[in-house]
Amino acid sequence: MRAVVVGAGTIAGASHMPAVQALRDRVAVVGVVDVDDGRARDFAARWSVPVHGTDLRDVLGRCAPDLAIVCAPPAQHRELVTQCLDAGVDVWCEKPAGISLADLDAMSRHERPGGPYVSFVAQHRFGAGARRLREHLLSGELGRPLVALCNTMWFRPPEYFDVPWRGRWATEGGGPTLGHGIHQIDLALSLLGDWTEVRAMTGTLDRAIEVEDVSMAVVRLESGAMLSVVCSLLSPREESYLRFDLTDATVELSHVYGYDNHSWTWAPAPHVTDSERVRSWPPTDPGPSGHAAQLAHVLDRLTTGERPESSGTDARRTLELVTAIYRSARTGLPVRRTDLTTDDPFYHSLSGEHPGGTSMTTTSEGEG
Repeated sequence: MRAVVVGAGTIAGASHMPAVQALRDRVAVVGVVDVDDGRARDFAARWSVPVHGTDLRDVLGRCAPDLAIVCAPPAQHRELVTQCLDAGVDVWCEKPAGISLADLDAMSRHERPGGPYVSFVAQHRFGAGARRLREHLLSGELGRPLVALCNTMWFRPPEYFDVPWRGRWATEGGGPTLGHGIHQIDLALSLLGDWTEVRAMTGTLDRAIEVEDVSMAVVRLESGAMLSVVCSLLSPREESYLRFDLTDATVELSHVYGYDNHSWTWAPAPHVTDSERVRSWPPTDPGPSGHAAQLAHVLDRLTTGERPESSGTDARRTLELVTAIYRSARTGLPVRRTDLTTDDPFYHSLSGEHPGGTSMTTTSEGEG
């Protein structure tokens, strides 16, 4: 497949291009677009990309790509993804899907049956450990899920927010809940399924930013299980930690920005005494998580004209939960999934700021 990279910043060079190189027999980057012509030119030289430019439509016309890899800041996703879809080009877009449900729905309206589709980076669900756990959950091998933890404990120093678009509702869309914790949130929901209700708090405790630097939420899942979600950018010892307590086992994942099979532990409940059964739980293939693992999946699906994972209603479920966390924190009230209608201010902005200028009333229990 022929691909263009849209946005030649850090994530494109650090994550997307190594993934492309790992799959060089299946995909080649033939163009790069960036608002900064010098950055586009440098990226093209570094990665031997034949075409570069500052105008997306021009580069799409010159390259005739099959796939656009969008790596621009979150507030730009809606416009860039829409342009690509309208040109008949499938899109793989960096997280978050958008800075609002309104953004995501607007992009989805430009998809067509059989493609083009837009899918979003959610690389942790594609590692071997996650795939194996998903198989066990579907088969019931580990019993019924009861309790889960989903913690993104990361650290970003104050200067991280010197980048002009970071830390602002209008350009980043939200804080660690949207831009960082969404990785683990997506993985948890891809394993545990749909959610029904959220109660949450957020705070801006230490960084000089508009958005939160910490959030905490309790989520009730459709299955009846309960999930705790913590997102922080104030944690010096960084860890991404997920724990799943089921009737027959506890499964844990501890890593930071990516995992392999050694990052997982599979512990039986006291009543599970069949050692052969327990030894069969971990995956046998190495398969680490990462952009390459997801890109391989995207290419597989697009080759057959199928919708990739982390797109459509699958991607929307994750952004719905993120939206509900912000809404609950700002209002001090529980939020059900059915509350997130198109006339809700939080549908249009995670700050609750309505396009008309009004906002949801914040109670004394909310963020303030």
